[in-house]
Amino acid sequence: MLEMTLTAQDLAFVRFAYSPLWEVVASVRVLKSPPAGSRHRPWIDAVGPRLRSARLDLTLLSDLIPVPTRMIPAFLAPPPTTSAPDLGVELAGLRAVPHERVREGLDRMPGERTPAMAAMYEDPETELPRLADAILAYWELALSPYWARIRGLCERDILYRARLLAEGGVRRLFADLDPMVSWDGEKLRVDHKNVTRQEKSAGLGLLLTPSAFVWPTVFSLTSTPWQPTLRYGPRGIGLLWTPEKRDVSQGLAAVLGRSRAHLLSTLNEPESTRALAIRTGLTSGAVSQHLGALKGAGLVGAHRSGRYVLYARTDLGERLVGRRED
Repeated sequence: MLEMTLTAQDLAFVRFAYSPLWEVVASVRVLKSPPAGSRHRPWIDAVGPRLRSARLDLTLLSDLIPVPTRMIPAFLAPPPTTSAPDLGVELAGLRAVPHERVREGLDRMPGERTPAMAAMYEDPETELPRLADAILAYWELALSPYWARIRGLCERDILYRARLLAEGGVRRLFADLDPMVSWDGEKLRVDHKNVTRQEKSAGLGLLLTPSAFVWPTVFSLTSTPWQPTLRYGPRGIGLLWTPEKRDVSQGLAAVLGRSRAHLLSTLNEPESTRALAIRTGLTSGAVSQHLGALKGAGLVGAHRSGRYVLYARTDLGERLVGRRED
């Protein structure tokens, strides 16, 4: 059980943010040991073969995310300073982590250091950029094609919880956050198993971070000098990977043309040109031409996966087909 005493100053500085870098960390943990009956199984089945085919060297990243997970070093994914950071900003922060903070984080990890962790301890100046490069390569294969969907889920949760905070204050907010979290008016309790820790307020407030891949548990960060953070599963996680069936909007077809509207509506999952041709009945050449136009308009993005290029809707594309709610 983690107990955090929050003062009025802390409660005045409760904020929300999502974090692409943390989703990298949490998703690696899911790939290493999928929870029983994991709702992420469709993603695991799609991404696993891509990563094996690409043969990325993720040794250090994997070593820093042990399973079972007693702790993850805070420097690997520090709390974001803005509510909607992009991965580039967060990786720049990772590359700039003070070397003594890297070593402090590694010192706190239980068990013996792996060879990759020992190399980082000895030479953070070399290993931090390598770690950031590995994270970026992993992101492009495993998360970037799905980011519009994940980001939309987190944004909707933040809007919902901000509404709860406005309507009923922190008591209403914490009552609805997660079954592992409770609030008695003074202390915030997080029901971590095999953990007994009490934290006193440092007046830094509290950051609440919805995370698609943290489900079904809650992660906390209380290491100085960072703002205390709770990472929890957002509402609607059960529908994250559910394919949607949508008829082509007549209005969308009138603007884009029926074939391009059909392609855009079909991209519920990242797909290759060949797969889209099979699904839509169009020729590969026609699909390629239409995707080029949609990409030029900022409605789809392209992501390389080994020998293949996968296409996925961008945030703008998601909004246009009506998947996301404002």
